[in-house]
Formats: sequence, C-alpha cells, structure tokens
Amino acid sequence: MEVESATATTAKPEADGLVNGRDLGGPMGTALLAFFTLYAAWHLWTLNVFPMETWTYRLVHIGGALALGFASVSAVARQPAPLAPLNRLLDALAYPAAMMVAWSLFCLGVAASYPLLAAAETPAWPLALFGQPLLAGTVMAIVIGWLGTASNDRIPLADWVLIGASLAVAGFLIYSLDHLSLRLRAGTGFADPQNAWAAAAGVALILELTRRVAGMALLGIVLLMILYAFIGPWLPGFLEHSGYTASRFFTYLFTDNGILGPTIAVSSTYLILFIVFAAFLQVTKVGDYFVNFAFAIAGRARGGPAKVAVFASALMGTINGTSAGNVAATGSLTIPMMKRVGYRPQSAAAIEAAASTGGQIMPPIMGAGAFIMAEVTGIPYTEIVIAAVIPAILYFVSIYFMVDFEAVRNGMKGLSADELPKFRKLITQIYLFVPVFILIYALFAGYSVIRAGTLAIVAAAVVSWLTPHRMGPRQLIEALALGSRMALQIIAVCAAAGVIVGVIALTGVGARFSSLLLNLAQHSQLMALIFAMAISILLGMGMPTTAAYAVAASVVAPGLIRLGIEPLIAHFFVFYFAVISAITPPVALAAYAGSAIAGSDPLRTSIASFKIGIAAFIVPFMFFYSPGLLLEGEPLIIVRSVLTALAGVTLLAASIQAWFFGPATIVVRAILLLAALCMISGEWRTDFVGIGLAGGAFLLQRWSAARSTTAAPAAAAIPGQPEPSSNRD
Repeated sequence: MEVESATATTAKPEADGLVNGRDLGGPMGTALLAFFTLYAAWHLWTLNVFPMETWTYRLVHIGGALALGFASVSAVARQPAPLAPLNRLLDALAYPAAMMVAWSLFCLGVAASYPLLAAAETPAWPLALFGQPLLAGTVMAIVIGWLGTASNDRIPLADWVLIGASLAVAGFLIYSLDHLSLRLRAGTGFADPQNAWAAAAGVALILELTRRVAGMALLGIVLLMILYAFIGPWLPGFLEHSGYTASRFFTYLFTDNGILGPTIAVSSTYLILFIVFAAFLQVTKVGDYFVNFAFAIAGRARGGPAKVAVFASALMGTINGTSAGNVAATGSLTIPMMKRVGYRPQSAAAIEAAASTGGQIMPPIMGAGAFIMAEVTGIPYTEIVIAAVIPAILYFVSIYFMVDFEAVRNGMKGLSADELPKFRKLITQIYLFVPVFILIYALFAGYSVIRAGTLAIVAAAVVSWLTPHRMGPRQLIEALALGSRMALQIIAVCAAAGVIVGVIALTGVGARFSSLLLNLAQHSQLMALIFAMAISILLGMGMPTTAAYAVAASVVAPGLIRLGIEPLIAHFFVFYFAVISAITPPVALAAYAGSAIAGSDPLRTSIASFKIGIAAFIVPFMFFYSPGLLLEGEPLIIVRSVLTALAGVTLLAASIQAWFFGPATIVVRAILLLAALCMISGEWRTDFVGIGLAGGAFLLQRWSAARSTTAAPAAAAIPGQPEPSSNRD
C-alpha cells in the first residue's frame, strides 16, 4: 500500500478544524458556501487591489468572522439524538431576543439612512434606543445556545440572533467612526454610552465564538482578565489599579490598543492570506505531495514514520496557524504508521505533537509568530525569519535524534519499499514545491508579505494545472471557502487575545510586571529568565500559539528588554516558550490532539511530548547566551556557536533517550547531560569543558561496552547461567 492511497483512505479530522462544525445542505448550505467564498475573496481583493480605511477593514473582518462562525459552528458538541421538542422550546424562547436585536438593526438602519438625505439631520432617538436591546438580546441568545442540543444540520433561531447581533455591532462601530468620534472618545470618561453597549455586546460575541472554536481554557483566561479590570482596587501589590467604569473599559477594548490592535491587524492581513494559501495547497493536493515526499526520503529509515512526522510537520507546520491543527493535518497519517512499526500509542502521539509544535518556529511563515513579532517590535519581517533559521534547525535536530535513538534502542525498523511512494516518481513532480520557493524568493526579493503571499496562492493554483487535481472554478470556490472556515478559529483567538492585551495596556499591569522582573534580575539574571520562561509557558497553557505569544509579548518581553536584552532576543525568548506551551503538561493542546488520534492517555502523552521536545526549553537560553545563534555577531563566532549548539542538543537527546553508541548507563547519561548544559553559555571555556565531558562519556561508554562483551562469554560458560539480554530499554 503506497502512502498516496493511505492519504485518501485514512480517517482525518475535519479539514477546517471546527469540532462542532455544521454540515448544512440544500439552499442554506449553498448560501453559506457563497458567503465563505466571498469572505476570503473580499480579503484578497482589499489587500491587493482596493485598500480600505484601517479600523473599518478590521471591524468588517471581525464582524464577518463572527457572523460566519455562528452560522457554521454549533453552540454545543455533537449529540447522537438531538431532542427536537427541546429545540422547539428554545427557539420559542429566542423570539424575544430576536425582536430586541431586530429592533437594534432597525435603529441602526434609520440612523445610517439619514446621512444619505442631504437636507435631513439625524434624529437622536434611533441611537438612543440602540444599545441596551442589542446587549440584552445577545446575552439571551448566548445562554439559550448553551442550553440547547447540537444543531449540525440547521441554524437555530438563537444563532440567527447572534448573526444579526454581529452585524449590528460591526455596523454601528463603523458608523460611529465618522459620526460619533469613536477614535477620540473611546476608552475615556467621555465615551459615548451607545458605543459602550455595542462594545460590550461585541466582547460577548467574541467570547462565545472563542468558546465554540477554541474551548474553555482561553475563555476562562479572558474572563479572568476582564474581572481583573473591575476588581483591581481591592487587589494587593503590583496587581492593584484604580479600577474603571464599564463604559470606559469596553470602549477602550474596541480600539487599536485592544481588539483592533496588533493581533487583529495580523489576522486580517497576513494570517488570512496564508491560511487561504494552506487551503489552496490542500484542495490542489500539493500539501499531500509534501507529506509523500517526506515519506519517500525518510520512510525506510529506522523508525521511519516518526522521522516522516518530523519532516512533514516542519513543512506543513510553518504554514498552519496552530500546533494542534498541524497535528490533525499530518498526524492522522503518521501516528497510525508509527504504531505499526512498534511505537507505543503515547510515544507516536508525542512525537507528532513535538514535531508539529516545531512547525510554529520554522521559517518562512512560522505559523503566525513572525508576523505578530514584526508588528509588535517594528523589526522587518525578513530579519526575523533569517534569525529564526538556526534555532529552528536546532529544535528539529534534537527531535530527529530523539526519534532515532529511541528507534535504535528498541530495534525498530522502517517501512518496506512497497508501503512507500516511489521517489523517482515524486522527483519528477518537484515543481510542486514552486509555490513555497516563490514565497521565499518574493519575501527576500523585497516584495511585501501580502504580495508574496498572493503570488504563492496564484502559484499553487497554476502548478495544479500540471497535476490530475487541476484547479477550476469549482476548486477555486472550494479553496476560498475552506480558507475562510479554517480562519474562523484563528480570528476568534486573535480577537480574544486582543481583549487580554487591552486589559494589560489599560491597567498597566505589564509595566509593573516588568519592574518586578527587573528587581528579580538584580539578584540573578538567570532567575529572571527562568521566571520569564515560567510565565510565558503558564500564559500559553490552553491557548493557541498566536494568543499565547501576543499576551507574553505584552507582559514578559518588555521586562526582558528593560534588563538590557535586545528586543529581537527578548521576543524570540518568550515566543519559543509560548509555542512549546502546546506540549507542556498539564495543559498541552498539541499533545491532546495527538492523543485523540492515537487513542492514548492525554496526560501521559503530554509528559512524553515534553520529553521529546525538551530541547526547546534549552534553545532559548542558548541564543540568549550566544546571540550568534540568531546570526548576530562575527561570522567565526556564529559558526562556533552553531556547531557547539548542534553538539549540545545531540548530547541532550542521547542523555534523555539513554543511547550513546549503545545503551547508556546512568553515569554516562549524567555526564552527557552536564556536557549538553555546558554548551549553552556560548563561552569557549564552557564549550571546551562540554567537549571534554562528551569525550569522557564516549571513552566510558566504549569501556563499558568492551567490559560487557568480554564478560558475556564468561557468563555463558557458567552452567545454568542465563545468557545476557541484548534488549535493554
């Protein structure tokens, strides 16, 4: 069986990643498909041809995602037998909510129509009666959705109410940009009350969609931050603040300091663009070629499917917006095959989770991190990508040797030739890498990120014409619609992260945290870094990478910069730990996604993935102490730093997996671990110590192996003495 056929027959999670996604048929399904297609096409048109005013564009981006999200994602998980009478009762209870939101839409329509009449002056009553019914109807519809059963083949009335509320919020705030001076008064004591009602309804809608597409963990964190904004006067220490009125708080969130700030700026430009690119690769089957190419290269090696997971996840993970999404995309194929060659289910899931998480730090796209980092720091995108190359290589070298040492230690084999795609055939289709090559070339040739991404999308469509999966009008619509559906989760997450960033900016807790970090560093800079690491991981638990880094960049990175650390190093430091929070117990989203495919225990899988990806906990300290790993400094220093770092992560893998030219004893493993840690600082003295320790471990290992070899015949000569086992774990 070749991998091409396996790709087609292996059961995969839904391509768009929406667990509660609806499968609407008939006219409603067709209409929803059309709106998804138009949503993606509108972004491409606006980004490349007809730019819009910034705040208006971002509000349409959010409002459209909210409306499409409530239309396509059920409020609760699937249930085998929906209770029709209960659904009808809840629909009846939703009528008052529908009437309130409909009234708000009517008021907005009346207010917006008067400016079209040159001689008419807008009366006060439509706007005065807009906000309270909107918020009340929104909250009622959300609660009704929680009480209902799964609605996978229809859109219940409560969700129609939320769709209307989404349009009302976005429409009113866009109207307010020109007519109510939203920019000047938002977040101040002079904020318009109706803007506050609309903003509060908008926050409620964002939180509800986040709950549906990203789960309760991120929702809980956002709610905790909102609560913090109101209870600050009663908190101790650096958490205390003066407190804020609801009007000031909610209007502040809907500014470029909060929801409309850097996270939505990135999701509305770069993320939507590259998610559509990923959808084009998926529809044209170019993405399958990447996976098959990895199988052809590494499939026959010992532990072959695990090494395929490393290569394929590096290729696909850089495009995919989330670590868990990358696990779902590649793990559904690699995890079953790893189990076939002898990996335990939890090991197979852990390897895939660790490799998929590494995709978020792999240039050129790095999931979304590079774009957010460029937006936050002002550092050019190409500089960030170049700086990320060596740390990403170190991470994947570590994962590779982790996999290789485990495979050789347990005597695992690769896949047979008839189970793999033919390399000769695949090499004739090497042109399918053209979209990625064009993307990389355009980025470094001086094109904007938007133009480079658009060229890559066009290239993906063009190269498909050379394959059996030609992209025609039907496939184009499918790719655009799939891109929009895939983007819903990341847009909701970015909006929720914007709420957190807004609270941090409004309360000033980020600056006070920086002062705390600075005080800690006066005693020990290493302790300050460890503390920053812990906070970054804690913030990232339960969050997708984008939200985790956005929050860590607001809270932790400024403190590191105040310590005198270069902004690029500081942001890379928190970015790495925000990324690997996806494989850090007890809440490890990527590991949980892998365990669902492998059928393993989630907690044990998260512990195993932590072990596999442990180099990621060392690499940030490496480039802090050795800036040469970020390609900063003299060429000779960069080369030495890279070589010693490669040796360090390899020794670390050998220590963790208990294999160093043979089974390693506890003493050898301890020496290897110490040698690996000596490679961190980048100083030539510690490097020499590390090299010396590694050499000593090698000699000790050879001596132990020679001793066991000579002892074996003697043991065999003793009557009744069992033969020594060669299968050491």
